[in-house]
Amino acid sequence: MKVVITGSIAFDYLMRFPGRFREHLIEGKLDRISVSFLVETLVKERGGVGANIAYTLALLGERPVLMGTAGSDFADYRAWLDVNGVDTSAVRVIPEVFTASFFANVDSDNNQIGSFYTGAMAHARGYTLAEAIAGAPDLVVIAPNDPVAMCELAEECAERRVPFMFDPSQQVIWLDADFLRFGAERCQILIVNEYEWAMIAKKTGLTREDLVDAGKTLIVTHGSEGSHLYAGGEHIVVPVFPVARVADPTGVGDAYRAGLLKGIACGFGWELCGQLGSLAAAYVLEHNGTQNHTFTVPEFVERFRTAFDDQGALDAWLI
Repeated sequence: MKVVITGSIAFDYLMRFPGRFREHLIEGKLDRISVSFLVETLVKERGGVGANIAYTLALLGERPVLMGTAGSDFADYRAWLDVNGVDTSAVRVIPEVFTASFFANVDSDNNQIGSFYTGAMAHARGYTLAEAIAGAPDLVVIAPNDPVAMCELAEECAERRVPFMFDPSQQVIWLDADFLRFGAERCQILIVNEYEWAMIAKKTGLTREDLVDAGKTLIVTHGSEGSHLYAGGEHIVVPVFPVARVADPTGVGDAYRAGLLKGIACGFGWELCGQLGSLAAAYVLEHNGTQNHTFTVPEFVERFRTAFDDQGALDAWLI
């Protein structure tokens, strides 16, 4: 199955300040603020929703095509993705700018001061599937990216009748009601978290029944309460997978989508797809960073069977 993952490609620069920001802010002087915080740690992580999904999907034995835009500093990141099985041939490098980056400084109270540099991501608009991919993909994932690029890709998929999964996620705030309705009504699968679904419903007036009756699959993640899948008149609840430890929730949803996509590529039923997503998410939750987890397919299957019953469906993965 040829799966194209479109979405952000980014670096995360994560810093920790050992004190409290509030102790260095003077009331009545915030209109002329000039402060500098000496941090004790700095970690640079690979990230971006599109790249995160593609990375975990590749660990599961697929070779997803990552489509997006990156900057002049992408060479090492590309090599990392390539060696881990991601097809980066559709990543367009914009040499005049850097790859999108998030800079976050967290204090001892877990307050955060952050800045996001859009960089190359702003150049995703105008980059079409027709340019990036030879032939028609079996499925396109439209994940958070430059909002204009997301709109253009949804319109292109609809016009070319290319099936797509609509994953507006963090961009729900920036996408208007008309486009959210357009994407939800023309996609095959809509995947969001509980809060994002509430925002979409409020903005568009769409109900769960509207989508299900129209033949769409709606997947709503509920954090520690698992995920709910609505498809073909069924309501399937998938619990979270037990974890050894909780390290960092960042990127958990991206890994869930990768596991789900692997199940779709194998033609599995929705319950098994959701369970695969649940385990993939657990691996990320147990690690700091969004691409620091690893596993082999046999290891994944062995762990899967400690909590779920695939009724032999995963035997083919072990051949």
